Amino acid sequence: MGGFVAGSPALLSEAAHSVADSTNEVFLLAALRRSRRPADSRHPFGYGKERFFWSLLAAVGIFVMGGCFSFFQGFEALSRGAAESYDGYVAGLVVLGVALVSEGASLLRALHQVRTQGGASTARDPALRTVVAEDGTAVLGVTLAITGMALHMSTGQVVWEAAASFAIGALLVYVAYRLGREARDQLIGRAADPELSHRIRALLAAQPEIDSVESLLTMQLGLDSTLVAARVDLTPGLDSEDVELVAERIKRSVSHTVPEAEQIFLDVTDAPTAKRDAHRGPRGG
Repeated sequence: MGGFVAGSPALLSEAAHSVADSTNEVFLLAALRRSRRPADSRHPFGYGKERFFWSLLAAVGIFVMGGCFSFFQGFEALSRGAAESYDGYVAGLVVLGVALVSEGASLLRALHQVRTQGGASTARDPALRTVVAEDGTAVLGVTLAITGMALHMSTGQVVWEAAASFAIGALLVYVAYRLGREARDQLIGRAADPELSHRIRALLAAQPEIDSVESLLTMQLGLDSTLVAARVDLTPGLDSEDVELVAERIKRSVSHTVPEAEQIFLDVTDAPTAKRDAHRGPRGG
């Protein structure tokens, strides 16, 4: 409302930024609720990827409502020229000042939580990273809007507000791109973090019944859920019943040590037999 009263393109751009952030929060709330639904017959691996779908919608919303609208305000300001009256600008600057204090306080709390948890914990907490990024973007956007309005009032040149609108638009387009790229990678199916994959491989290799880990595939099903598929060669001397018991014990060991590994599939073979078949190769007709 303040942006329409003041007629300030920079304030309107930042208002669009706030609307985009609010929409993003709604999408994330929907994602959190829907992604926690238990697995069923139609979705045996659960609904963890729901949050990535909603994150993609949030990215589209930020791009359209925030970035494109801000660019439009910048072009509109350049085409119409400078305003003759700044009656509503003081109120607009007060609104932005309150927003800057609020967003700055939120950013400081998030940064304090980052320092409290430490770098390793933060890397495993996407929600905290998202909060820090959004609060930092909001502080930067409000600062750009205040600067543009103040320079417009002091110089009488609307180009400063147009530049602020363009800068806010570019910032939101970049945020939308990063959010959309992350959602795309997760929806396509991205492997687990290399550190997590290394831990799982090392755990499998340390099992006394496993002769070698031939291959290991992982895919993130959600923020805290990972699918693990491994092909392992077992040591000789195990009968079929022993193989089944060993496989179940290894699965329990992996899931206990790596809670993120919720879905574990093992393709087990006898090492000497597998190597003999590999050397023999395909038979001719």
